[in-house]
Amino acid sequence: MNICVFLSAADLDERYTRPAREFGELIGKGGHTLVWGGSDSGLMKVVADGVQEAGGRLVGVSVEFLSAVARPGADEMVIAADLAERKRLLLEKADAVVIMVGGTGTLDEATEILELKKHGRTAKPVVLLNTAGFYDGLEQQFRRMEAEGFLPRPLSELMYFADGPAAALAHLEESLAAG
Repeated sequence: MNICVFLSAADLDERYTRPAREFGELIGKGGHTLVWGGSDSGLMKVVADGVQEAGGRLVGVSVEFLSAVARPGADEMVIAADLAERKRLLLEKADAVVIMVGGTGTLDEATEILELKKHGRTAKPVVLLNTAGFYDGLEQQFRRMEAEGFLPRPLSELMYFADGPAAALAHLEESLAAG
């Protein structure tokens, strides 16, 4: 399975790096491929290290203005012309998506895949990995959107909320096996 992970390239503390590394190791041990933004810094580096050290494959999709920080030694590295092309390529190369902790870029990527799902343009499973409660407020907002009629489909059809790396991967494996 090719798992696209949206996450930060920032250097963060242990409460975020430990689960990112664990998720990377689970991807690698499961024989899966990480599809990610291609950066060799911050959490992007942490998850890629975990995947590679556990024997998984790395498929990076960087962008021209960030190519200087692209990870050397990835199994495949594509350099997109701009952020829109990068998002398109990330999603094309993925069988499933996991949204991990991140900033505005991560939210941009997350909302794009959710819009595609909402309109039936993709059926790829999407997991929001809520590390250390980082997305508690966002989950609350999504549930409010659902309750007040802003979502044309049940939230459970758009994404799955996971509290830990093992639950996130288990959901993806079950979803793809069933689908």
